[in-house]
Amino acid sequence: MSKKQHDTPMLDQLESGPWPSFVTGLKRLAKDSEYMTDLMGQLEHSYKTRKGYWKGGTVGVFGYGGGVIPRFSEVAEMFPASKEFHTLRIQPPAGMHYNTDVLRKMCDIWEKHGSGLIAFHGQSGDIMFQGASTANVQGAFDELNELGFDLGGAGPAVRTSMSCVGAARCEQSCYDEARAHRQVLNTFLDDMHRPALPYKFKFKFSGCPNDCMNSIQRADMAVIGTWRDNIRTDEALARKWFDKHGMTELVNDVVSRCPTKAIMLKESKDVCRGAKISSVAVSDTNSLEIDNGNCVRCMHCINVMTGALGTGVDKGVTILMGGKRTLKIGDLMGTVVVPFLPMKTDEDYEALVEIGQKSIDFFAENALEHERTGEMIERIGLINFLEGIGLEIDPSMVSTPRTNPYVRTDGWDDEVAKINARKAAA
Repeated sequence: MSKKQHDTPMLDQLESGPWPSFVTGLKRLAKDSEYMTDLMGQLEHSYKTRKGYWKGGTVGVFGYGGGVIPRFSEVAEMFPASKEFHTLRIQPPAGMHYNTDVLRKMCDIWEKHGSGLIAFHGQSGDIMFQGASTANVQGAFDELNELGFDLGGAGPAVRTSMSCVGAARCEQSCYDEARAHRQVLNTFLDDMHRPALPYKFKFKFSGCPNDCMNSIQRADMAVIGTWRDNIRTDEALARKWFDKHGMTELVNDVVSRCPTKAIMLKESKDVCRGAKISSVAVSDTNSLEIDNGNCVRCMHCINVMTGALGTGVDKGVTILMGGKRTLKIGDLMGTVVVPFLPMKTDEDYEALVEIGQKSIDFFAENALEHERTGEMIERIGLINFLEGIGLEIDPSMVSTPRTNPYVRTDGWDDEVAKINARKAAA
């Protein structure tokens, strides 16, 4: 039986809204745990004083240099039961596939050794087992390890990575995300368990340009599925979609929302049949015409008319570098460094790992302390980064698309000559 609950009027207020509150879950755990009772007391105290009272330290398990986030309370004399509240980061399965037996065993382990509070998943992809004393960290890890799970990354190290469910369940998937995730991760386990980088390095794997893993915004190396041939069409499904939704929805929700105006609605007799054109009849008189040369793979039309329109068959990935949240120079989105890499053979997956290896090696040697990859690229220049990891410059490497079509080309020939001279010298 837990001790008497602290008064928590400010936390109580968070339960008063229309949505479920995390406070309700904390209270449920606190009914049988002094640990969680004092945690809620400290949280209420933080709300009142508008200050945080957790500080770091050093906590780990045998053989690992990272994977545990230490938290020691600065108000331990007021809330002694929760004076230590460490978090274990545990690697999830690729694609985040679990069965209920594994989930129940995880819950049992954490109720035995920790607070019972688990988060699926942190921004690095880890299962976050939140709240354990120093004495219980090793025992909890041993049982989770026996269950088949390993510690993830923490500190200045390669992080755990995330991949979407992808090919296992999603019809938009353009490559085997789980395979790519595991092959990359297995290569960099030492860099994950023994932090030795200037700062963290994240991979994320999204199966299509919908980018459900937010990789372009959050990953130092983002691997996003794409295709390089024409959008596929299915006339029977297109007509079925049109019969249900009508012309107004087709124009307002599909044609007018194409960011590059690559979709046109035409009378069927006027539809072009070019090599880079996809066309599909939606009725006896009207057809959609898609100029694939101007398609930027935003996925909007495919999401709205799923089945009637679909991803191409020549599939692979685009690789971007440098995405991150605010740190030194603000939020950055990834910059394209490999416009297309087919993911069909073992050699293709090995090429992906090689790009990751060269990027991490270059980052380790050239980044400043507490600097992310994107900030390093901003500081040294994209050309120097590309040369450092051995990639050729490509016109499709877009950082910020221009909005003005009138671009002066003075001096371009001179710049091309300089680039060719550098290549020849190398």
